[in-house]
Amino acid sequence: MVFRHAFAALLLAGAAPAALHAQPAAADAEMRAVLAEHAALTPRPIGRLTPEQARREPSPADAVMSLLRTRDQPRTPEPVARVEYRTIPGPGGAIPVKLYTPMGAASGTPLPVVVYYHGGGFVIATVETYDSSARAIANAAGAVVMSVEYRKGPEHRFPAAHDDAFAAYEWALANAAQIGGDPARVAVAGESAGGNLAAATAMTARERGVRMPVHQLLVYPVVDNDTNTPSYRQNAAAAPLNRATMQWFFRHYTSPAAAGDMRLTPLRGRLAGLPSATVITAQIDPLRSEGEAYAQALRAAGVEVDYAHFDGVAHEFFGMGAVHPKARAAVARAGQNLRRAFGTATPTR
Repeated sequence: MVFRHAFAALLLAGAAPAALHAQPAAADAEMRAVLAEHAALTPRPIGRLTPEQARREPSPADAVMSLLRTRDQPRTPEPVARVEYRTIPGPGGAIPVKLYTPMGAASGTPLPVVVYYHGGGFVIATVETYDSSARAIANAAGAVVMSVEYRKGPEHRFPAAHDDAFAAYEWALANAAQIGGDPARVAVAGESAGGNLAAATAMTARERGVRMPVHQLLVYPVVDNDTNTPSYRQNAAAAPLNRATMQWFFRHYTSPAAAGDMRLTPLRGRLAGLPSATVITAQIDPLRSEGEAYAQALRAAGVEVDYAHFDGVAHEFFGMGAVHPKARAAVARAGQNLRRAFGTATPTR
């Protein structure tokens, strides 16, 4: 893959671009509390670590738990009716998945299914890191959520994660009944790198003539490899995600041989005929510009899109419903759109 490092080139040339002086947008009070708690856990810059070291660093999810502990608030996860671990077959061996059945599910009634892909730049994090998001989506959408533990780089470079993501989606179509689901109502969802996997899965289904998902929930998705967009420049040193970290992720998962593959850069692909989408972005996030551009490009291609931007919050805010009302609002909006796609939305008066 060919990356555009205009910013780095300017630095090497001794220039002082405006991006050097741009400051990240101001976080709101709730976000500042989480970021302060994360800083107190003393995470090291991921771009300076090995993948093995980076996987052991405290995450924003850890910061939320620490903040709840500091406030003497309950740290129990959002309740769902049932959680189950299992494995499904994949192109590189068994794929672990974690299944969440929502609260209030009627016994014996097939539920919609959301195949969910967690974030982590294709290199770090697990289904456990994103447990709060999966639980919240299950209840908000009234659906079984299948959270997928795909292979990661650098041990498994592109297209390993993408192959696993699509295999998991195909398995859900063929085996939804095994997990209490309805094969005619399967959606995809993901955050950050997982948003890329969700978008790429929808595109791959269209290209291969496989039944497409009924909806795609894309939360601050990675949809391009240009690290010199307005939001990358503004958030070059932001927390918890910044330019150096994203470039580190790209280096560890991709390779020059992957150049031009639209699964990595859906923004540059053919978008006509894709399923409806919810695209969510955060203000303090290098991925903001490409997320907004993707929503616009989908609309221009005739795809129904609900684009929701949230000011004052950073990358990873979506799973912070325990401490941030905007996370709860984002989940509620996503759940409403998923229910509409599933045909289970409550009529409005």
